[in-house]
Amino acid sequence: MTTTPLTLKGVSYVLSDGRTLFTDLHEQFDARPTGLVGRNGIGKTVLAQILAGLLQPTAGDCQRPSSVHYLAQQVAHPKGASVADLAGIQLTLDALARIEAGSTAIEDFEAVDERWDLPQRFRHELECNGLGYLEATTPASTLSGGETMRVALMGAMLSNADFLILDEPSNHLDRPNRQALIEQLQRWPRGLIVISHDRQLLEAMERIVELTPSGLHSYGGNYTFYAEAKAHEQRNAIDQLNRHKLERQRQERAMRKQRERQEKRQARGNRQGKEANQAKVILDGQKERSENSIGSLRQKQAASRDQLNQRVREAAKQVESEAHITLHGIPVNQVAKRCLAELERVELPFVMGATRHISLLLRGQQRIGVVGPNGCGKSTLLRVLAGQIEPLSGTCKVTPEKAYLDQRLENLEPEKTVLEQLQLANHSTTEGELRMLLAQLGLDAQKITTPSGLLSGGERLKGALACILYADSPPQLLLLDEPNNHLDLPSAQALETLLRSYQGALVVVSHDDAFLENLALTDRLMATEQGWHLEPQSS
Repeated sequence: MTTTPLTLKGVSYVLSDGRTLFTDLHEQFDARPTGLVGRNGIGKTVLAQILAGLLQPTAGDCQRPSSVHYLAQQVAHPKGASVADLAGIQLTLDALARIEAGSTAIEDFEAVDERWDLPQRFRHELECNGLGYLEATTPASTLSGGETMRVALMGAMLSNADFLILDEPSNHLDRPNRQALIEQLQRWPRGLIVISHDRQLLEAMERIVELTPSGLHSYGGNYTFYAEAKAHEQRNAIDQLNRHKLERQRQERAMRKQRERQEKRQARGNRQGKEANQAKVILDGQKERSENSIGSLRQKQAASRDQLNQRVREAAKQVESEAHITLHGIPVNQVAKRCLAELERVELPFVMGATRHISLLLRGQQRIGVVGPNGCGKSTLLRVLAGQIEPLSGTCKVTPEKAYLDQRLENLEPEKTVLEQLQLANHSTTEGELRMLLAQLGLDAQKITTPSGLLSGGERLKGALACILYADSPPQLLLLDEPNNHLDLPSAQALETLLRSYQGALVVVSHDDAFLENLALTDRLMATEQGWHLEPQSS
């Protein structure tokens, strides 16, 4: 099957604040499954929206096939949305219902197109994906993050689009569903672009395209090939930079010796002229010629020095900058023996099966990783602990000195800047110091003064964390739901370092085993077919 390629021709994009995000991009995306990678905030999501036709470039042109389906990294479901809305099929289902009721409207038949069996196909997909307990009319608000993403992915697969563009599709998915996603994408017969930091998912791609400050760079292989090629490029770039620096040092020494010889000749000539008792006009002429000669030498050497410096600067640009992300340790009052949360025979809403009920005692400095399949109640448990929803029965006592970071980062108001919101949370630190803390998170002056809703997923996560952890009163209990979603590798490693040093109690939901293993957990709370099981971790 031939797929019309997606083609970028000189595409540039300038943000509303006047900052250029990227410029003069040229690339063609063909039928090969392609992973689009890059650091947080580099512009991957904006580029994906341009490719999908949802944004117009500031300059240049994007040519695309007639049908492109874009799945955002944060799947939106407005109030009252259903499972069919999440899958993007509600309009087609409504048109089918009107046709069955006798409608002959052209727009209804256009909405259906050739998808007359869509209800049956959708039901089949729900069953095959282990979501047979859902209906098209099920409220989207009752779904977990993983269930929401799985339904949205089903809609993408049912779209019959010429190109799929998926932004962080493995976020919120447990291990079996991540593997199922990879297998689904391997069966997809048309164009595919996946934006991700998930190395397992990128390993299944046939090509990796990296967005960097210097543009797009294509690597014809999977993630392993890309990583090896990048490492080779980096070694060569460092070697080239070192060669240019050594050449600059050698030339500087040669020019210094040349200047010294010229100055000695000038001094010797002046002495000889005076000793020969030459006329002043002759001496002045000799002095002028000597000074002109030295001036000419200095000009030539300055031009050579500029050329050498330029070579070093250009070589330095080729060396990838690994911006060091710093998260400062958070001072928390010692609460080692204090009970911070107690759940007694609690019945969780929206949860079916054995994990519907839980009893849990959480003391200070206890660090719990919550693991289990999508839909088992992990996020619901965190929302009950956070006081966002009430249990159906049982008692729930939780310290008021807590903070909750949900998957949607709802503690961050999209219309306000990160700096504004951090200042509201922290009144004891100067603006300059807060700016420094945010800069050390990789959020520069422009990003912290931009409405947070316009930031990338990784940047918003850093801002949301800063507003919680750098508040005047740091929480004694920290509740985190998939906190490493959207983060590039250096940022994820910095988050691991911070959470290891955090002295309060921690409850973190994640499907990333490597991430959890780096948090010095005291316990794992596992959702099993028999219910919740708390298992101490060996130190």
